[in-house]
Amino acid sequence: MAAVAPGSGASREEEGTSGDAATPQPPAPTSAPGARLSRLPLARVKALVKVDPDVTLAGQEAIFILARAAELFVETIAKDAYCCAQQGKRKTLQRRDLDNAIEAVDEFAFLEGTLD
Repeated sequence: MAAVAPGSGASREEEGTSGDAATPQPPAPTSAPGARLSRLPLARVKALVKVDPDVTLAGQEAIFILARAAELFVETIAKDAYCCAQQGKRKTLQRRDLDNAIEAVDEFAFLEGTLD
């Protein structure tokens, strides 16, 4: 069995007995400087949270969790809207695709009428 260079992403367990490498695993998230855990700017999320008069204090962890939840929400609704666009043989999202996604998915029922 051949040794694997450090940092190459493959370990000895991933290699099969026939010498073929198994499917590479995605790299684990790192805490290296410059690596972002959130795609949304946390300062902007914190500013939005402070607009709510009911919120007096919000910790950095709470801001991060809210930012991550917003990312997942946008990703989910965008994927569903894109599926609606594909059904119409289009690649560009339009407002009607968001409307269709909101109507089709029960979890988005709270959004009905918000785009009007």
